[in-house]
Amino acid sequence: MTDARRFAPATARNREPIAAILRDVLPPEGTVLEVASGTGEHAIFLAQAFPHLVWLPSDPDPSAIASIRAWAEAVRLPNLRPPLTIDAAAADWPVDRADAMLCVNMVHISPWEATVGLMRAAGRLLPAGAPLVLYGPYFQQGVETAPSNLAFDADLRRRDPRWGLRRLEDVVALAGGEGLRLEAVHPMPANNLTVVLRREG
Repeated sequence: MTDARRFAPATARNREPIAAILRDVLPPEGTVLEVASGTGEHAIFLAQAFPHLVWLPSDPDPSAIASIRAWAEAVRLPNLRPPLTIDAAAADWPVDRADAMLCVNMVHISPWEATVGLMRAAGRLLPAGAPLVLYGPYFQQGVETAPSNLAFDADLRRRDPRWGLRRLEDVVALAGGEGLRLEAVHPMPANNLTVVLRREG
């Protein structure tokens, strides 16, 4: 049988720094909805790192869903749930609630409508005080953009003009319209950021 597991080299580099931030952010119990889980490697690693939380991965891509399922079959973690097919831009998501949400490397590799849908869903699904955590590269007002990020942005826009690094201020403003406030911005390896938002109320 063909192994459907996919591998993203960046995952091995960023999973520990992401987990270090999440240790201070995630609730003591409940369900974490991971949006745009990709290969599923983060879901596996983080479900192992946080055994007290239920990990719910998702992705819109059938090949990603197959990879997540293959990784899950290989490790068989009791707190890892089967992946959901979720298009972040869609109005309706097949989930009613989450105690936290995580989205790694989606905002810049998707149309803006996906980020709009993500914020709307977070405002709808998260209870008061619950976190939405974003990871990836952004443009920041008053902060010089690294040459590698400028090149990455240009490459993304060549691949799809709807893609590209977003201005962090635009993302935060969008989140604010859905009842999410900015709690923290953490510099991360390779000129990325971890952005922590909280549901108000």
